[in-house]
Amino acid sequence: MFEELGTSSENIERPLDILAIAAHPDDVEQTCGGTLLRMAEMGYRTGVLDLTAGDMGSRGTPEIRLSEADAAASRMLLAWRGNMRLPDARLENTISVRMSLAAEIRNLRPRVVILPYWEARHPDHYRTTEMGFEACFLAGLKKLDEETNPHRPQKILYSALYANVAPSFVVDISAQFERRMAALFCYASQYGDAPEASELFPPQQEIRERLAAIARFYGNLIGVKYGEPFVLKEAMRVDDITAMGVRSL
Repeated sequence: MFEELGTSSENIERPLDILAIAAHPDDVEQTCGGTLLRMAEMGYRTGVLDLTAGDMGSRGTPEIRLSEADAAASRMLLAWRGNMRLPDARLENTISVRMSLAAEIRNLRPRVVILPYWEARHPDHYRTTEMGFEACFLAGLKKLDEETNPHRPQKILYSALYANVAPSFVVDISAQFERRMAALFCYASQYGDAPEASELFPPQQEIRERLAAIARFYGNLIGVKYGEPFVLKEAMRVDDITAMGVRSL
């Protein structure tokens, strides 16, 4: 269903249209998985690059979580998924990491990159944002690596599901929400009803109800059942103000 991660010097057969970069397997499934599903159904090539295998998690092992990520990728109709196997809970925005990430961006050549919102409780999440943004810039420098072609994404979006900020826009995922949840629950080691670390992990039904409530909140902002919010740092262009989709009254 999806292509395996190659080396930075080996271009994938076809560029990605959309690449989501996340700190851990299952981050994307929670925050923008419905959007990736919707875009894939529209014919776009979507991909996910996880920076760590979640090896510091209270449940599961890196091998289990990578296997679960493969299953979730199929559910989300991804064209590609990879994992850089950086140290979980110890991500650092170093030049070597930025260069490696920039090489992957040159390899995958996405038009749009989705990053976590730049403020977060977990340091890995906001460091992923820092590294991702800087790597997108570096990837466009011709002299970064003279053996590969420069590439700079046209647009960077920030998934803001867990950020207490007004979204720049919301994507309607009403038709994709159930499959997004199915992709998330592919991570049985994290979201199965197991006794291990049960004080830290709510039951699966509780997780489902919480995420449904959040998605309903953002969907209500645009008059649909379920939505996923995103933030932009730049202004959005509107060419026809009569065709804007959400009513004021």
